[in-house]
Amino acid sequence: MLIQFILVIAVLVILYVFVRSSNAVYVQASKRIGLVLFALANVYAVMRPNDLSVIAHFLGVGRGTDLVLYALVVAFMAGMFSMYQRFRVVDRRYTELARTVAIREAELINRERGLHSAQVVSVATGDGERAPVASEDGAR
Repeated sequence: MLIQFILVIAVLVILYVFVRSSNAVYVQASKRIGLVLFALANVYAVMRPNDLSVIAHFLGVGRGTDLVLYALVVAFMAGMFSMYQRFRVVDRRYTELARTVAIREAELINRERGLHSAQVVSVATGDGERAPVASEDGAR
């Protein structure tokens, strides 16, 4: 009975910290809802372990603990996939930022040296546009 109380309190504290955290603004609403439903299922499993065994037998799983383990494996894989996708997006943004900074720095260095590029490539679209070329006296 004491372990049930401790587990339920732990799940509720983790849920509260995750949902109310100011740093969790980037978490989509669907993921928050999914976490709340998962936490409710965990609380139910802790409070009514016999019901979980009945549900497990209905689904063709031997024990309730096996069902919980299978659900945790699926949740872990979904979380890892979500994190992988987020890292891919962040990596792509860093790459675009690094390219933009490198191009801008190269343009500044070329201007300081008196060199002008004949064509400027837009990083966002990849379209080539003619840049205005300064004359020898500096007028455009």
